[in-house]
Amino acid sequence: MTTPAGSITKPEGASQIPPTPIDELKATLELLSSHRQAWLEVDIDERIALLQSVIDNAVEVGEAWVRAACDAKGISFDEPVAGEEWHAGPVLTARNARLLIRSLEAIKATGTPAIPGPITTRPNGQTVAQVFPVDNWDKVLWQGYTGQVWMKPGITPGNLRSTMAAAYQPNAIRNPELTLVLGAGNISSIAPTDTLYKMFVEDAVVVLKMNPVNEYIGPFLEQVFAGLIGRDFMSVVYGGADVGAYLASNPNVDSVHITGSDKTHDAIVFGSGTEGAERKKANEPLLTKPISSELGNVSPVIVVPGPWSERDLAFQGENIAGMLTHNAGFNCIATRIVITHEKWNQREALLDAISDALQATPDRRPYYPGARERWEHFQASHPSVRTHGDQAEGAVPWTLIHDLDSEDPEHSCFAVEAFTGVFGEAPLKSERSVVSYIRDAVRFANETTWGTLGASLIVHPKSLKDPEIVAAVEQAVTDLRYGTVGVNVWVGLGFAFMSTTWGAFPGHPLNDIQSGRGIVHNTLMFDQAEKSVVRGPFRQPLKPLWFASNKQSHNIARGLVAMESDPSGMALAPILGAAIRG
Repeated sequence: MTTPAGSITKPEGASQIPPTPIDELKATLELLSSHRQAWLEVDIDERIALLQSVIDNAVEVGEAWVRAACDAKGISFDEPVAGEEWHAGPVLTARNARLLIRSLEAIKATGTPAIPGPITTRPNGQTVAQVFPVDNWDKVLWQGYTGQVWMKPGITPGNLRSTMAAAYQPNAIRNPELTLVLGAGNISSIAPTDTLYKMFVEDAVVVLKMNPVNEYIGPFLEQVFAGLIGRDFMSVVYGGADVGAYLASNPNVDSVHITGSDKTHDAIVFGSGTEGAERKKANEPLLTKPISSELGNVSPVIVVPGPWSERDLAFQGENIAGMLTHNAGFNCIATRIVITHEKWNQREALLDAISDALQATPDRRPYYPGARERWEHFQASHPSVRTHGDQAEGAVPWTLIHDLDSEDPEHSCFAVEAFTGVFGEAPLKSERSVVSYIRDAVRFANETTWGTLGASLIVHPKSLKDPEIVAAVEQAVTDLRYGTVGVNVWVGLGFAFMSTTWGAFPGHPLNDIQSGRGIVHNTLMFDQAEKSVVRGPFRQPLKPLWFASNKQSHNIARGLVAMESDPSGMALAPILGAAIRG
């Protein structure tokens, strides 16, 4: 089955908050534009104070924020699944602001943000900065995890710091700018953290338009950003695609940032319908302003064959399943393709473990518009389908489409982002060695699966005792053309760490945008980052937050709000206690 590559166009969510009137939008843009220069004149101490107010306000409204998200997504505030909304909302917003404060304090003291780990050079000459763990608190909470930012060619350890925090350098050319941020509808920290990046790293004032799917978060973000809104440096507005189009085309808006789908991006940049398609083909955009974007991915997970025990299989089955079921499958970085070796003697056992984990995961309300229709499209695309859960009209059961033909590069499971509770498994038809399979899997991920946002490898520690496999894995990490690469971790941690970069692999032209252009998060403010690499243990001693069976996710994540707002041993103790019980 062939389907145009990218995402499937999603219906627009039904608004509950009235769209901001055009007259009010116009006045808001004029007011923000008139304060662009004033924002540039806000010194570091004032910016730190404004970021601290973001943290304080996020803590104050956190519970109401999470309750609203739980209500909208049909989950119980008192159940472990609510941990998703704590972590992916107030926790990450507070962490982002806290790490930006850390960088601004370092800039004030030394001129550049403080890189918390070593700066090294890879065999190919690429400069690497370790950016996670950021501090001792991270070391305790995330034992065995690391995060690196790999730089573009030409950056050396000697000149790296000159490519950081460009807006804060003494001789920086700082252009006053108003950026439109088009918020995402799935994860409630995306809109505020995108806003923080544009304001505190790229030095712009911001108008944030909420997505109709989760616009109920808007009033809470108005409280979170009250300090910035009160000084006319930022504003929150509401409405659908028509409001977004008006804002993007308004002459007071200097640049645009969108987290969403490639289809929405193309409609903004080239227009819709046949004329838009022709302009895209000719690469003649209607929108000539700078636009940055994060637009999703058919996220691959490469499973390296190895001597897995039954406990290993059970753990990784739940790990891979959790990469899908988190947020009901409505994540741009949800696992979409599990790449396996067809001849691995434990392949079927792993598929069974994934199915067992899906079977044990409670059904979720398919809150994102068009989810059922997308599920029907993918479910009908292949006869080898395992479904788990409610299949009634309107529901979306967890679905694993296995035995996909890896030699059919145009299959919709490879070319189209499902954005619902569906993923596929592609066994590579290779008789060759594990080392050769790893190379084949990387080639398949780079050349067949759509998008470049994130990819993961899972490899057993015993396999890493073989020098040839170690070399093959490291070469795979180098060769994978993705903005974030994970080794034994869900690549979504690259989103959550905040000190790592988040965005597509660089180089996409406007008329083949795939996963987008530009980065966010990046609290160390690197200007020349190529990608981030996150690593973790093959089997963690404590159950990860994205495992549906973690009975303490809500208590852990709620505790992390206090931890990220004011790290201390007193805040840490209940988190560790809950994690042990999880």
